[in-house]
Amino acid sequence: GISHELMDTVERLTKEHYRKCMEQRFKEMVASKGLDVVQSEIKDLDWESTFFLRHLPVSNISEIPDLGDDYRKVMKEFAAELEKLAEHLLDLLCENLGLEKGHIKNVFHGSKGPNFGTKVSNYPPCPKPDLIKGLRAHTDAGGIILLFQDDKVSGLQLLKDGQWIDVPPMRHSIVINLGDQLE
Repeated sequence: GISHELMDTVERLTKEHYRKCMEQRFKEMVASKGLDVVQSEIKDLDWESTFFLRHLPVSNISEIPDLGDDYRKVMKEFAAELEKLAEHLLDLLCENLGLEKGHIKNVFHGSKGPNFGTKVSNYPPCPKPDLIKGLRAHTDAGGIILLFQDDKVSGLQLLKDGQWIDVPPMRHSIVINLGDQLE
């Protein structure tokens, strides 16, 4: 239900923001830690450049430095679409589990409302991909995770029955992941 045009705009503006505002800082961090010349595997590092937009219960989007007005507007629109998708998926889960519609959403509501945010991640080319992996193996703690994956760069894997399985990137798609709390 999310328009391809909106997804394309989010992707384009995210990449522009990284190049304009974050790429040089990431390169400086890599150089300052000597990560471009490591000789042995590093297991306690995630190779990513990120920032976090909180939408609910209170938005922080106006507080994030360097975000252009167009990018802020598009991310607000994208977040509203993701919120509708998440609520629809939660209702489908309720139906399939024999729960009253809205039950899962109510469970996650909390005293100040639900927590909902967007982690915006970039994974720059790594000079030593055999020694520094992208992200360490992890689980997602929350309820439902909606991942808008780059369709040109693979790397997402899921652990199933003790085996890592590649999740191929698909254009204009959202990967749905159930977090630890919902599971």
